[in-house]
Amino acid sequence: MQTSKEVIGGLVGGQGAERMGLFESIWWDTLEKWVAEGYPADDEGKAVPPGDYFGYDMASSGGWFDALPVRDFSEVVEETEDWDIKRNGAGAALKYWKNKSGTPEHIDFLMKSREVWERDYRSHLLEVDPKRVDLEEARRALETNRGKGKWSFMGHLFIWENMRRSMGDYTMYQSLLLDPGWIHDYNRVYTDFFKAHYQLLFREAGLPDGVWMYEDLGYKNGLFCSPKVLEDLIFPYFAEMVDFFHSYDLPVVLHSCGGVREALPLIVDAGFDGLNPMEAKAGCDVLEFAREYGDRLAFIGGMDARIFESGDRHAIRDEVLRLTGGMKSLGARYVFASDHSLSTNVSYDDYRYALEVFRENMLY
Repeated sequence: MQTSKEVIGGLVGGQGAERMGLFESIWWDTLEKWVAEGYPADDEGKAVPPGDYFGYDMASSGGWFDALPVRDFSEVVEETEDWDIKRNGAGAALKYWKNKSGTPEHIDFLMKSREVWERDYRSHLLEVDPKRVDLEEARRALETNRGKGKWSFMGHLFIWENMRRSMGDYTMYQSLLLDPGWIHDYNRVYTDFFKAHYQLLFREAGLPDGVWMYEDLGYKNGLFCSPKVLEDLIFPYFAEMVDFFHSYDLPVVLHSCGGVREALPLIVDAGFDGLNPMEAKAGCDVLEFAREYGDRLAFIGGMDARIFESGDRHAIRDEVLRLTGGMKSLGARYVFASDHSLSTNVSYDDYRYALEVFRENMLY
């Protein structure tokens, strides 16, 4: 029987594997809820790591570093018992929940023009800064996950998500149309920045088995901007970054929530090796994607989280069988996971049931 590393390596690398892979993203507060439902906890009552307990084949092994212009900067602007607003190293104020999972709300942004970018932030990104990278944590994570036989990946945001958390949606979308020169300069600076810091990370901490790039290009109704804008202003830098990772023989998975159907040709042409999570509630069908691009991509996700949340065991079983059976019939490379993540609306027993059905049908 192949190890997890061999399974995922074969699936993402294009050689195939004996079975489908398994992975998942679970909210931290979902795990807290599950402990009350019987999920195992340590001596302090904290949920044990789900990757070990459920036997996931992939394991995150660091790779996150401070990519905001002003390093190690966080200023609390406002705070209550439930949330706080913090200004980050790009001058953006974002609102975070304290006691539950969720994406931050955009409140205020200082980087509203190319002039501000050039005056206050650009120069901070032109040199390699080892203090941005937690090399010891990356070494430890790689060593630990390799010892468990996992396919160990590093991952980070890239230019799209950095723009959103730096200049905000309003300025970003305006500038994509009205000041593409700024967008190109921003992306050029950041592409060089990421390559330089990944070189440091790989040299000092070691090479992972692959890399994830987290860039949410869509929402429930489709892409945030036209494929033409993505093709002209974003994907040339995606392709350059993928080529950089490929020069280390590292496969690259693109994580992009939302409706990404229209971007699939760009994703494939950029050279990505895998795609996650194929959000069903945004109109993505992983079987349709595999039918068109199964010879070019591995697929990680696609199980409608709303079916997990329904508590309907018949619906859960039917969907797991639809996905596993469909992927087998297409000869597609598949890692079973949800189409987004597991919220507090999912019960521990229902998720365990889904995994039972999956494991009964995971062999190719």
